Amino acid sequence: MICPTYHIPVLLHESVDALLPAADGIYVDVTFGGGGHSREVLRRLGPDGRLFSFDQDADAEANVPEGEERLTFVRSNFRYLTNWMRYYGTMGKVDGILADLGVSSHHFDAEERGFSFRFDAPLDMRMNGRGGETAADVLNTYAEDDLARILYLYGELKNGKRLAAAIVRARQQARFSSITSLLDVVRPLLPREREKKELAKVFQALRIEVNHEMEALEALLKGAVRTLRPGGRLVVLTYHSLEDRMVKNFMKAGNAEGKVEQDFYGRRLAPLKPIGKVCVPSEQEQAENPRSRSAKLRIAEKL
Repeated sequence: MICPTYHIPVLLHESVDALLPAADGIYVDVTFGGGGHSREVLRRLGPDGRLFSFDQDADAEANVPEGEERLTFVRSNFRYLTNWMRYYGTMGKVDGILADLGVSSHHFDAEERGFSFRFDAPLDMRMNGRGGETAADVLNTYAEDDLARILYLYGELKNGKRLAAAIVRARQQARFSSITSLLDVVRPLLPREREKKELAKVFQALRIEVNHEMEALEALLKGAVRTLRPGGRLVVLTYHSLEDRMVKNFMKAGNAEGKVEQDFYGRRLAPLKPIGKVCVPSEQEQAENPRSRSAKLRIAEKL
């Protein structure tokens, strides 16, 4: 049974409508989370339809509906999409892929996971708690230039260099281990009137680095092209400008940079064709679900 507090799915009907679900189709939800989008896809599938749902977070697996034979849950990062689809014999046969790239409210509310500055907890931020570097590891071991780069690039913080220098000075006295230890260092350097927004950017930058989110997204987009059948749909929900820019560029040009290549006759060489305009949540949905406020829905079709 889906945990009702895990999170409320964003643009639920719009995103599933965009998949053009057929009763006997094969679909992939690469971000299962609370299972909201997957459950809606299943509701529209017939008895011969198939749904593969990915999530690397062990917490998400508790939301998998029992006894649903059409659903295959894959506990893995979506960057390994092609490996698993090859394993299940569906390469080049998938009718639609859905990706909701946002962090669920469950992660922000799970205080022990370290995703939110609302709590004092270990500086973890790993989506997959089974291994890999934590946010504390990043803060304690990265060179000052590398810290400045991720704060500027992934957090879009103009004072990234100043913040990085302060972090390096502070860790010479004591290692970072808790959220409070980080807040004590960065808060004095942030404008009081924008403190919460700036802190959110710091945490976003660390989360993206810890989980290698941009590399995983690029791998997903490349894998989606190989996995979809001609005419299959790629439907992606983005929440910040970095991921949205990459998705937009890839749908337009087939690469993360957005560089459109042409053949000898001037025809565009791209594996996908964008469909329609970008879709954003209604004012009512934004009011009812704050998580949706920055969401953008982009759709493309495999050529």
